[in-house]
Amino acid sequence: MQTRARIGITLLALAVAGGLVYGFLPRAVPVELVPVARGPLSVTVEEEGKTRVRERYVVSAPMTGYVRRIDLRVGDAVKAGQVVAAIEPSRAVALDPRSRAQATAQVKAADAAVAAARESARAAAAQAELARQELERSETLRKSNFIAEQALDRARTEVARSQAARLAAEHAANVARFELDVARAALARTAGLQAGGPGETIDVRAPVDAQVLKLARESEGAVQAGQSLLEIGNPETLEVEVEVLSTQAVKIAPGSRVLFDRWGGDTLLQGAVRIVEPTGFTKVSALGVEEQRVRVIVDFTSNRDQWRRLGDGYRVEARFVIWEGAEVLQIPAGALFRDRDGWAVYAVEAGRARMKAVQIGQRAGLVAEVKAGLAVGESIVNHPDDKIRDGVKVKPRAP
Repeated sequence: MQTRARIGITLLALAVAGGLVYGFLPRAVPVELVPVARGPLSVTVEEEGKTRVRERYVVSAPMTGYVRRIDLRVGDAVKAGQVVAAIEPSRAVALDPRSRAQATAQVKAADAAVAAARESARAAAAQAELARQELERSETLRKSNFIAEQALDRARTEVARSQAARLAAEHAANVARFELDVARAALARTAGLQAGGPGETIDVRAPVDAQVLKLARESEGAVQAGQSLLEIGNPETLEVEVEVLSTQAVKIAPGSRVLFDRWGGDTLLQGAVRIVEPTGFTKVSALGVEEQRVRVIVDFTSNRDQWRRLGDGYRVEARFVIWEGAEVLQIPAGALFRDRDGWAVYAVEAGRARMKAVQIGQRAGLVAEVKAGLAVGESIVNHPDDKIRDGVKVKPRAP
């Protein structure tokens, strides 16, 4: 009986000890496993850009005047040499009833002054003719010694004076006529240049075959010399302007491939960098941070039919391809962690995590290139936490 009791106690003690040992044994940590694989990899710089017409022309007023209503609309096609606007000389200020009455009176006064000047000129001409006749008689009498030489001199002087008086009267008549013209113009200048009425105009013509991109003004009205009337451009010369950070611009070279997505169409458009502008500028971001940015100009290389619906000033998402490879050994960037001065990952061997040092090459967002340290087909731990150590048992996490 005592033997049975001892055996039972012993078995119970062994069972408790075994349970304790089993409870304290390390269990496999569930982890996300990913395979090391080869595939295409590209490193890109993503920025937002906008389209613009490269061959753009601003049609301006060549002189100060009054532009007539422009009948064109945005999107209308124009031919080289086609009249796009007509500008009249500057219009006079309209006269109120009192000013108009005064102008009418001034015309009448100037008309009367012309008549008086004409009569004065006629009288001066008659006086000059009389003086000439008197001089002829005096010369005849002087030859017969009937008058003195002094009388002949007075006759000559009178002729010269009367001739000068005649010329002065004729000039006064001309001045009176000019003043009459001025008075008539002041009275009539507001009625001669009505909208659509006859009058001298200057035609503004399109420099090239293009489409109207923007109307600076549509209604008629006064304009200053050099003021913009409309903008025209050729939509076939559409390009993309992208502002990138200066630290990224140094990685982009002319001829680099560019991908455009999220522009509204179903297809992925392609382009090529034409120029990276050599001058940067400061721009404040939405978060209030000052950034140095550089403009990069990109030409479309896709077929025109694929981006025909794009217009001037449309938004596009540009991805500049600065490096790409066809068969690149790669792993998720989340599997990497720092080990001293290098990078390491946890590879799974025989159900245990083994830390391995790796050499990393290019990085593209969530993917990194592996140059050394891993082989195709190996399984590694993605996003390792503080439970993972070298030699720890692991098991695939249930999906």
